[in-house]
Amino acid sequence: MFATLKQIFKPTNKDLRNRLLFTLAVLFIFKVGTTIRIPGTENLTDNLGFLELINAMGGGALKQFSIFALGVMPYITASIIIELLSMDIIPYLSELNKQGHTGRQKKNQITRYVGIIFAFVQGFAYSFAFLGTSGGAMEYIRVATIMTAGTAFLLWLGDQITQKGIGNGISLIIMAGILASIPTMFIDAFTELVKFDSLQTIFIGSISYLVFVAIYLLIVIGVIYVQEAERRLPMQYANRTTSSYGGQQAYMPLRINSSGVMPVIFASSLIAIPATIAQFIKNESFTLFVNKYLNYNTPIGFTLYILLILFFAYFYVFLQMNPEQMAEDLQKNGGYIPGIKPGKDTCKYIKQVLSRLTIVGALFLAVIAGLPIIFTNISKLPSSITIGGTGLLIVVGVALETYKQMESSLVSRSYKKAGNRRGRKKA
Repeated sequence: MFATLKQIFKPTNKDLRNRLLFTLAVLFIFKVGTTIRIPGTENLTDNLGFLELINAMGGGALKQFSIFALGVMPYITASIIIELLSMDIIPYLSELNKQGHTGRQKKNQITRYVGIIFAFVQGFAYSFAFLGTSGGAMEYIRVATIMTAGTAFLLWLGDQITQKGIGNGISLIIMAGILASIPTMFIDAFTELVKFDSLQTIFIGSISYLVFVAIYLLIVIGVIYVQEAERRLPMQYANRTTSSYGGQQAYMPLRINSSGVMPVIFASSLIAIPATIAQFIKNESFTLFVNKYLNYNTPIGFTLYILLILFFAYFYVFLQMNPEQMAEDLQKNGGYIPGIKPGKDTCKYIKQVLSRLTIVGALFLAVIAGLPIIFTNISKLPSSITIGGTGLLIVVGVALETYKQMESSLVSRSYKKAGNRRGRKKA
């Protein structure tokens, strides 16, 4: 990674360096915006509960009730709903999936409009829930409008990063929000574990803190390993030979965790809806039901959360990867998997392999998502101090994808330079 950064900062790669600096500048603007509180409001000091995920992705913006309090979560929610409706539920959206790049652009535009609508509704609900009866209807609308404008501005910043910077803008904004809270977490962990009462407490606390840091790093390494792990299905083509590729074997790579972090976000978003409604309507019996059965810290709520992650892991993998389409495309290109008949047998084989890989990937997601809940209950440390969790998955996933994009840009640039040199020599 350091070698890649060193190459980017070479004088010959000035445009890549400018892209990287532009990305960092935009993320700095985002961080500054998370500290700008909405006029006329006060910081939220109570426990956010299920809304902690939104708060973490926004760099603590919701806790401070800043102009970026909603972050990009309304857009994520809109994306989930649009993807669900695209599964032959709304014919127009299904048709857009078949129109290639043009269809994706139209679909993304619809998603943004729906996301803005969700942002206003969500902002109005939060303003009513957290500001209480201190303000009237116009005050709620004013706060909701400011929060909606903040989300729209973040989406625009994300587009600027995607077009003029490096990486996916929306993903990098989410990652930046999570990274902003990590230093505070380690400081809080040190404060809680290391007590300066005596030499013995200092020694025991220091050892405990070092163990905490070591476990955290080991989990990061494990997440990277699983995120990058893949099953390679060998492929052959009827009109090509292995020697034509310099002796290299063609593969169809299938990742163990093909769904990424989306199942956890789906499950968290779904299970957070009743809690949001409870804060909005303030009904005592409904709030008691939510706290008893839909709270991560209760056995029933925790079990439901894990089951939702497992379900969405399967759902999202087969939503994104259609074995029938993969088998059909392979057959059209004259390819086949050795030992497997083209057509239905290939589709059945790919489906079996995907199912087995998804079991491992889903269990991995469930463990990582459940670790912070179990850790908080066992260690009795504040909820801000966690091990594993959705945030870690997002940070690692986005960081790996951004690094790969930078690396591929450098590789393609080196190929172009080599081609130009060969052209000059022939001339």
